[in-house]
Amino acid sequence: MPALAMALLAVSATTAPEAAGTALELPARWQYSAPLVTPVDRPQDRSVAQKDPTVVFHDGRWHLFMTIKAPGLTAIESCSFARWEDADAAPRSILRVTASRYYAAPQVFFFRPQQLWYLVYQVGLPGLNKMWVAYSTTRDLSDPSSWTPARPILDGGPADPRREGGLDYWVICDAARAYLFFTSLNGKLWRSSTRLEEFPTGFGPCQVALRGPFFEASHTYAVKGTGRYLTLIEQDGRRYYQAYLADRLDGEWTALANTPERPFASWQNIAPAAGVTPWTDHVSHGELLRDGCDETLTVDPAHWQFLFQGLLERDKAGQSYGQLRWRLGLLSPGPSDDTAGRWAGAASEEPR
Repeated sequence: MPALAMALLAVSATTAPEAAGTALELPARWQYSAPLVTPVDRPQDRSVAQKDPTVVFHDGRWHLFMTIKAPGLTAIESCSFARWEDADAAPRSILRVTASRYYAAPQVFFFRPQQLWYLVYQVGLPGLNKMWVAYSTTRDLSDPSSWTPARPILDGGPADPRREGGLDYWVICDAARAYLFFTSLNGKLWRSSTRLEEFPTGFGPCQVALRGPFFEASHTYAVKGTGRYLTLIEQDGRRYYQAYLADRLDGEWTALANTPERPFASWQNIAPAAGVTPWTDHVSHGELLRDGCDETLTVDPAHWQFLFQGLLERDKAGQSYGQLRWRLGLLSPGPSDDTAGRWAGAASEEPR
């Protein structure tokens, strides 16, 4: 799998006490690239921010989907490139899959039972107090115009099983069922499921899978070679990610790295790679680079890399949420020593 020209070195585990004995090692430190995808100033739908990335590597190219914030529009944009170094220059296309002026937070995967590419995302529509959990499909990932119009997985109507709204919808499948995960802003991670042969319909009652100081952007993966599942959940404030582990998608989740001091990735354990000017102390709405494209969402623990949106806390001053200039970068495991002292400096600031 292509990567930036930075070493992927052996690292020690970062684990919370609750996760003792889990035997899954996470990077203790991360180094971040320069910004790889930045907002585009164009005559129409000028982008203010690039957010919520989801990406697969297929037929020798990366296929990236993301949310853009433009004046009066929040939409999904895509691009394709062979090397991350070329990502920012790749032609971009806004997906015209709905007449709504708000559709965002995409997830892309190949659903093998139907031999279709799926894009799952949220759509805001007038008259509903819950967003659509929407999907589009295509047989040609390389053609942005080939995605079908948005259709609802959950439509926000009276029969919608969601009890408390929710956001940032995420689908992952095992051998029998498709699971839909999402968060609500009252600190809950929710789960619903349907039989694989019924997907994308048939999702039943929503159950609370986990409670905590959660915000948004929960993403769940199968961990290659372990028979286990990893969930990453974003926290608010100065954004950072926690990690939880389970033996089954419908099982109990155990904290693996769940505080700012012992995180999956936060301002405490990230620093710029050599030669990179510091540009972020937030780790927000990201996705692990996967070992494949399919509905199992498998990641390889020997090759951790995390695509995320970032900015500096100081750059938020005086800006409304819609004005924040998020950019996309890539985290890779940092070196096991700290001879440069870069992490000590990065961790010295407290959240504001």
